[in-house]
Amino acid sequence: MSLKKYIPDFITTLNLACGITGVVFSFGPHPHWAFYCMLAAAVFDFCDGFAARLLKAYSPMGKELDSLCDVVSFGVLPSVMMYNNMKVFAWGAENFWAFLPLLLSIGVALRLAKFNVDERQHESFLGLASPVAALLCASLCYYVEFEPNSLLGALCANSLFLPSLSLLLCILMLCEMPMFSFKFSKDQPKSLNLKRLMFVLDIVVIALGVLLLRTNWALIVILSCLLYIIKNIIFLLPLRR
Repeated sequence: MSLKKYIPDFITTLNLACGITGVVFSFGPHPHWAFYCMLAAAVFDFCDGFAARLLKAYSPMGKELDSLCDVVSFGVLPSVMMYNNMKVFAWGAENFWAFLPLLLSIGVALRLAKFNVDERQHESFLGLASPVAALLCASLCYYVEFEPNSLLGALCANSLFLPSLSLLLCILMLCEMPMFSFKFSKDQPKSLNLKRLMFVLDIVVIALGVLLLRTNWALIVILSCLLYIIKNIIFLLPLRR
């Protein structure tokens, strides 16, 4: 019996382990470690698909397992992080608004269920990918923890900001807006690869700017996620003319 077909599934379970660990850290004295766990989960989420393509070890079980793990790492974890952020910086956990960011976990579950049955999303996405939404929320919580007096800190102190962000991200995840992915293939058009290349170059520019300004490095993730969303909206505009 070949063991190589189990390698992608093993990597996927590491994604889940990071997500669960992140949830535990988010309720502890050092909640910023939850963001590190999500970053690790995102790496494993990329690597399991890469390993499956490399080893040609695709399986229906692996596809379902990947989605179940993503619900925890990119749904439950960022929801809990934002809930805790509101508990600390906004009105407190006893207020109704503090629970609204938990809607993100529902949006992620619906997004992943839709993705699994949608045959149109092999090379690109229809709607925002759940890891992008999760990383945006988690990096924002991380940044605010260390920079509470910043502009973003002031925004998160507003009791409506994070609930509104959660709702907006849910809408973006469930909408039909085309968004480019990083699933490379020989048959893909050069224009798609150019979009990817330009986005990578943009991230490099953002990283250099953040480092030169000597601000918290999580701002790189925040701006990169926002730029990804904005770029896809801009790319969509010619199609609507």
